[in-house]
Amino acid sequence: MNEDEQHEKDFKFSEAPTLEQIRGMQSVFCKERNWDQFHSPRNMLLALIGEVGELAEIFQWKGSINVGLPDFSEKEREHVSEELSDVLINLVRLADRCRLDLPSVVLRNIQHSPQRDSAPATTKTSKLFKPRPCNKE
Repeated sequence: MNEDEQHEKDFKFSEAPTLEQIRGMQSVFCKERNWDQFHSPRNMLLALIGEVGELAEIFQWKGSINVGLPDFSEKEREHVSEELSDVLINLVRLADRCRLDLPSVVLRNIQHSPQRDSAPATTKTSKLFKPRPCNKE
C-alpha cells in the first residue's frame, strides 16, 4: 500500500458538527445580525462563488499539488482550511435559503451516480476518456 492509499484509508472527517448543526448555527448567526433580508438564494450563490474564488487563488500558481498538501506551509494549510470552511458555510446557507435538504440530496445523487457516471477502465491516468454530456434544457 502506497502513502496515498494509506492516508485515504486512515483519513476521515469528524462526526460533528453535522450539516444540520452547521445550518442551525449559521441561521442563528444571521438572525442575530438581521442578515436574512440580504440572503436571497441569488445573493448566497454569489457569496459562495466569491469564497470558491478565494480558495482557488491559494492554488492558482502552485502547479501540481499532492494529496494532503505536503508542500504547503502550515500557514498555507490554515488558509486553505479557512477558505474551505467559508465555502461549506455558504453552501449550507444557500441550501437553507433554497429550502433544500442537502444531506438527502447528496445521498440521492450518490445513489444515482453509478448509472450516470461510469468509471473509466483504467487506473494509470487521471484523464477521462470522454466527458459527461451537458444536459441543456
